[in-house]
Amino acid sequence: MASMTSLVHYQFKDGVAHISMDDGKANVMSLAMQAELNSAFDRAQQDNAVVLLSGREGKFSAGFDLAVLATGGTDAAKMLLGGFTTAQRLLMHPRPVVVACTGHAMAMGLFLALCGDYCIGVDGNYKMSANEVAIGITLPRTAIEICRNRLAPAHLIRATLTSEVYSPAQAVDAGMLDELVAQDELLERALAKAIEFTALNNEAYIASKKLLRSQLTQTIAETIQADEKTFNDMFCAN
Repeated sequence: MASMTSLVHYQFKDGVAHISMDDGKANVMSLAMQAELNSAFDRAQQDNAVVLLSGREGKFSAGFDLAVLATGGTDAAKMLLGGFTTAQRLLMHPRPVVVACTGHAMAMGLFLALCGDYCIGVDGNYKMSANEVAIGITLPRTAIEICRNRLAPAHLIRATLTSEVYSPAQAVDAGMLDELVAQDELLERALAKAIEFTALNNEAYIASKKLLRSQLTQTIAETIQADEKTFNDMFCAN
């Protein structure tokens, strides 16, 4: 069963929901992209599916829509908050989430990829970076906690405070990616991994994931609430 919206394609087969993002450009995490991703995850939860999340070739996601941020106002605050609540959906999805990082993953695009349970990248000339500090933006609390949960301790400061740009090979060492494959092997490998995960005991997985992520889930809920106030103060203050 497959369906296509303007930005997100959903296909469910053999227990796996393949959710693919493609806005024809940089796969920015716009309000429209967020809405379609959340609808796709709603369907995946109804289908009790393992999720495979992918981007378009060469671009997983370049992060938030900079034009909206530059304009400011309510839409900018909503977009920032929505990006992190969408990432929260990945962290809390009751079945495994495999991310096929199809190319560049920057800022919110990277944070989204870091919320998968298993992340496969492309061996090529691509960049992965939390570049907020480099461009004069204070990292949101939720972004820091997502990075803290996933990154190797030796890379946490390098990836966040100094905005280091990682190649896919370096990203494996940092804990951003679990493995690398060639571009033409990525989706096949990611699908095979997702199918492999369908064999896990569902009840045991759900219970174990809740236990493993109980502290993180609480922390993310708290940081999202605090970030919402910050975003509103930044963009919606009179």
